[in-house]
Amino acid sequence: MEENRSPKHVVIIGGGITGLSAAFYLKQSIETSAAPLKITIMDKSDSFGGKIQTLKRDGFVIEKGPDSFLARKLPMVELTRELGLEDQLTGMNPDSRKTYILSGGKLHRMPPGLMLGIPTQMGPFMRTGLLSLGGKLRAAMDLVLPKRTSPEDESLGHFLERRLGVEVLGQIAEPLLAGIYAGNTYNLSLRATFPQFHAIEQKHRSLILGMMKNRKTGGEESRTLPEVARNTMFLSYKEGLETIVHGLIDALDNVRFVKQCGVARIERADDVYRVIREDGSVEEADGVIVALPAHGISKLLGSSVPEVKELDRIEYVSVANVILAFDEKELGRELDGSGFLVPRREGRFITACTWTSRKWLHTAPSGKVLMRCYIGRSGDERWQDMSEDEIIRAVRHDLKEVMGITAEPLFTEMTKLMHSMPQYPVGHLDLIRGVRQRLADKMPGVLITGGAFHGVGLPDCIRQGKEAAKEMTERLQLSSK
Repeated sequence: MEENRSPKHVVIIGGGITGLSAAFYLKQSIETSAAPLKITIMDKSDSFGGKIQTLKRDGFVIEKGPDSFLARKLPMVELTRELGLEDQLTGMNPDSRKTYILSGGKLHRMPPGLMLGIPTQMGPFMRTGLLSLGGKLRAAMDLVLPKRTSPEDESLGHFLERRLGVEVLGQIAEPLLAGIYAGNTYNLSLRATFPQFHAIEQKHRSLILGMMKNRKTGGEESRTLPEVARNTMFLSYKEGLETIVHGLIDALDNVRFVKQCGVARIERADDVYRVIREDGSVEEADGVIVALPAHGISKLLGSSVPEVKELDRIEYVSVANVILAFDEKELGRELDGSGFLVPRREGRFITACTWTSRKWLHTAPSGKVLMRCYIGRSGDERWQDMSEDEIIRAVRHDLKEVMGITAEPLFTEMTKLMHSMPQYPVGHLDLIRGVRQRLADKMPGVLITGGAFHGVGLPDCIRQGKEAAKEMTERLQLSSK
């Protein structure tokens, strides 16, 4: 007969999607074992879900934070299935596949066949008005250029310039890829942001040829996805992204949630960890998972493990988005795609515009139009010195000049996402590896995870939460195996 065991206690600091996912998979991992476990999730805000925030207004479904996720990144699809929410998934409107890029003040259709900004169909690529003949010929040199043999990390910008040329980088790749991180491609680590590009060059030599082969393979792999995910690049939920947050909270019915709870620091006392709150109270734990931005992690652990302060080298960019709702009949133009991207060289205030109600049919009532304009990127955070009225006027000015829209919005909604976009520098993976190793040596019961480490997208955060839960289970020997 197994003797009674006192329950282990794991504290998760950070109630965003990473922290909630860690709690879910930690709970799941011990449900088949006899090991008792208490889980506490702390967050300094008054709600859980982090940047995921869905607003319902006048029949509109509005995402104030992230608005969708990549369909082929499985962790979020798998979590959706495990929560019993698969019937809530919805794909993009198939009639919104066109995307535009602003060039010379005019919207040009992005060439069909691009995958992550890399051409996989040479015909449409060679016909596009986005590039000069010289730019197209330079990109075609990728087909014959040798692969790089150095094992050192390099920047995403240098890699793409080396393979495809500066024109493709500036006109197509930069607004598409850097937009994910709101970063400067010349400051972002290739290995940390798009490791598949490095792998393709090493395996196939040519980036274009490798992406062509991957596209065929990807079509075969899509058969394993739910039907709703097979013919769409992005997914969301019919009632908004908060669906998964509510699903996680409902599934964590025996987990203790503590909101409006700031944490000052974490200390080790023998085999127990003391989570010291900002109000001076103390929570003792056998294990701690910290799912916060890099600067938040440094603040909590830097005094106990000075090497953790190296995380302060990860810079963050602040961004914002402005939602505008219109009467369709007053808009003055038809929306025949999902929106447009704005390269840096255009000098515009907005960095992109999603025609939300065209891309996602569940987001607006019949006869209404919803748009979302993005503001801010590395090297251009001028919006922070402007009032909300000034920002909205600047957004509307760009929409008037680019799209000819002069109609008064039914309403606007602005969301500021301060210090929200981590910038992975060259050498990022080595930095993370070193910090985690020193933390494991000095405080083996503390794990650090989240968007600052291995991916900023929602599926990446869920994957990292799941990995942290697995590692904590092993470290605390909770598994019955």
